[in-house]
Amino acid sequence: MRVFIIAEAGVNHNGDINIAKKLIDVAVEAGTDAVKFQTFKTEHLVSKTARKADYQINTSDSNESQFEMIKKLELDSETHIKLLAYCQEKNIMFLSTPFDHDSINFLNKLGLDTFKIPSGEITNLPYLKHIGSLNKKVILSTGMSNIEEIEKALDVLINTGSKKENITILHANTEYPTPMADVNLRAMQTIAKTFNTLVGYSDHTLGIEIPIAAVALGATVIEKHFTLDKKMKGPDHKASLEPDELKAMVTAIRNIENALGNGVKKASNSEIKNKVIARKSIVAIKVIKKGDVFTEKNIATKRPGNGISPMRWEKVLGMKARKDFGIDEQIEL
Repeated sequence: MRVFIIAEAGVNHNGDINIAKKLIDVAVEAGTDAVKFQTFKTEHLVSKTARKADYQINTSDSNESQFEMIKKLELDSETHIKLLAYCQEKNIMFLSTPFDHDSINFLNKLGLDTFKIPSGEITNLPYLKHIGSLNKKVILSTGMSNIEEIEKALDVLINTGSKKENITILHANTEYPTPMADVNLRAMQTIAKTFNTLVGYSDHTLGIEIPIAAVALGATVIEKHFTLDKKMKGPDHKASLEPDELKAMVTAIRNIENALGNGVKKASNSEIKNKVIARKSIVAIKVIKKGDVFTEKNIATKRPGNGISPMRWEKVLGMKARKDFGIDEQIEL
């Protein structure tokens, strides 16, 4: 299965449709499969008294509330429609994460066939039931959650209409950036074994090595934040990839998935020609006359490998030469 790579634009458009379009261009240029935004009504998402996360405090105006910060990053319906059309024009999938019921309904009306559930909604029963009832493809992020919480969310989705085979569970860590010691990438494999579902990884570490490693461990979906410039103002820019880094990540993932192969151990087409060069044959290391007995003192193994295989060594020992052999001449029986 080809790894599905989601370029997470999120709110890195800073509320500007022109920046959003440039992000789409970057995702296309990098070779990702989809570009994802976030759809929300600030009034439905966060209370005016909600505090910011530490990473948001460090990367945005410290004088504004979480409500004020998010309100500036909200995209209206018309902008969504324009961005969807732009993605279709550029031949890349448009995705967006809904954070409230109105946003779920809106994205459904736009015709999206895949819905991304963010980590923060994994314990939101009404939200999960709404997504599940749509019977769409679902990508479920699991940051901050444990196996029991994932199980309950999965049960809700399936019991309300989602098909298990259409659900991909993403291992994630909801800290921006995620410390390497907290990544716990093996948890993705635990999820796969526990629930027998497709799995993937949503990455918030700095750099690109962890999502690449996730592919090697079986991820079928990779999601990674990206930005035009890490120095831009906003909560997520600093922990995002810049365009050249996104492109490098995609290239590396494609190389890794290509290198993983089919698991059958046999000589590849490219290396078959090297068998004769690298392997050895049984040869004479002394002049051997017809009738002489082959012993460890007059034969040895040397390249090339187009003669008798050294695996027949014990069979050859003790046999009599049927002809004369010069030094380094391959033995014939």
